[in-house]
Amino acid sequence: MVKVAFNTALAQKDVKKDSETLIPDEKDPEVVQFVGRQSRTWCWCFCLGLALMLSGLVVGGAYLYRYYVLEEGQVFVCGVKYREEDFMIQEEEDEMLEDSPVGLRMVSERVHVLQDQEVELISVPVPEFSDSDPADIVHDFNKRLTAYLDLNLDKCYVIPLNTSVVMPPRDLVDLLINIKAGTYLPQTYLVHEQMMVTEKLDEVDDLGFFISRLCRGKGTYRLQRRETILGMQKREALNCHKIRHFENKFVVETVICDQ
Repeated sequence: MVKVAFNTALAQKDVKKDSETLIPDEKDPEVVQFVGRQSRTWCWCFCLGLALMLSGLVVGGAYLYRYYVLEEGQVFVCGVKYREEDFMIQEEEDEMLEDSPVGLRMVSERVHVLQDQEVELISVPVPEFSDSDPADIVHDFNKRLTAYLDLNLDKCYVIPLNTSVVMPPRDLVDLLINIKAGTYLPQTYLVHEQMMVTEKLDEVDDLGFFISRLCRGKGTYRLQRRETILGMQKREALNCHKIRHFENKFVVETVICDQ
């Protein structure tokens, strides 16, 4: 029998050489170039991700600043009693009326006043009487605009701000503080105003932050006071809806009509 033997050291050396052929030479120019491209790609991805993260922080910070800092203000939940024309009585009976709820109606609302922003946000809940619609209202003194969101119709209406009816924010805050304190007797009268829908607005972004937020996603229409429309007959039959609210020492019945 012939015995065949191998040199162990020689075998290990050959295996080592074979494995070394699988390891690329670090000094190979092609390998160095490939690794360099990988490094630059990773660097660009990191920079892009960092930029996106920073932009998200800026946008989120602006959002939080707008909603939680700029909108800090005084909030009031209160109501006033008012007389309607149907319940008008003689002057000698006025003292009796003050001690009796007969002939009086009540309107309640939530008022959020942002004095620094010159904005009044009013929320009128479902009223006690069915002839008036619940609504959200914005009076923007910077934009000189008023917007009504009729919650029953889910429609938004925009009209120039009427400063003869709407109190400035600072004065309104003083009035509401007096009402809450009981120093101002919350019994007043009703004022009527009638608006006509004139056109539909496709864009609301140019109406300012607060009104565009109120009306975004809603059918939005421009209003005009009826008495300013030439040729409009007072007795003409119209489809109208009422919103009763207050932002002064009297209650306002805003009637919005479609032609």
